[in-house]
Amino acid sequence: MKYSTRLSDAVHLLLFVQLNPGQPLSSDAIAKSICTNPSYVRQMMAKLKAAGLLNSSRGQAKPSLSRAAEEISLLDVYRAVEGDKPLLHLDTHTNPDCGVGVHIQYALQTYFDRVQRETEASMQQITLQDVLDTYHQEISHVG
Repeated sequence: MKYSTRLSDAVHLLLFVQLNPGQPLSSDAIAKSICTNPSYVRQMMAKLKAAGLLNSSRGQAKPSLSRAAEEISLLDVYRAVEGDKPLLHLDTHTNPDCGVGVHIQYALQTYFDRVQRETEASMQQITLQDVLDTYHQEISHVG
């Protein structure tokens, strides 16, 4: 099963920018940190910029957060890169002749919707600054 790492990559990108203020940060440099390709980073940056989370100018490698880290929630970042895509997905390939296969999906949807609402409410309370603070705590234990 393939799963999306866009949220994780977007948070990584934003915090990489935050931790390197004023530094030249090309899509190549950011891509090396995330272990991906520069094209993916440019696409991600375009989404973050369109969502009002990142400032960047074409041809200049000096991106910055458009708001303070404590004003950007994980939900803001999630919506920027995933849109309205739900966290959990029903299996739409069940046998239509199987009563369980058809009806279990409807039963699950109710719970998946609840999980989505609760998760989004939680993500709204977690900011990039919270993640950055935890990051600093983690690296202080390594050193």
